[in-house]
Amino acid sequence: METASLTPTDVSRLKWRCRRGLLENDLFVQRFFHRHESTLTQAQVEGLQLLMDLADNDLLDLFLARKELSGEIDQPVVREVLGLIRQPG
Repeated sequence: METASLTPTDVSRLKWRCRRGLLENDLFVQRFFHRHESTLTQAQVEGLQLLMDLADNDLLDLFLARKELSGEIDQPVVREVLGLIRQPG
């Protein structure tokens, strides 16, 4: 896969877009960026943005594997990003 070639400004915007109302979600997202920020592909950025469209409680349920993806959001790239986010600390 091709890397997204994110500029520092792009990364800052993406991180701002990923800020959540629940601290627990923010912790998952921060860990994700810490591990994968430098290697994100454009597809992964798009998958992450789709996840961020969800409500905080639904997102937390996905992060904690209390629920699985379903409906329109159940796409390979979203599953890939979710798997990266779920990786244990």
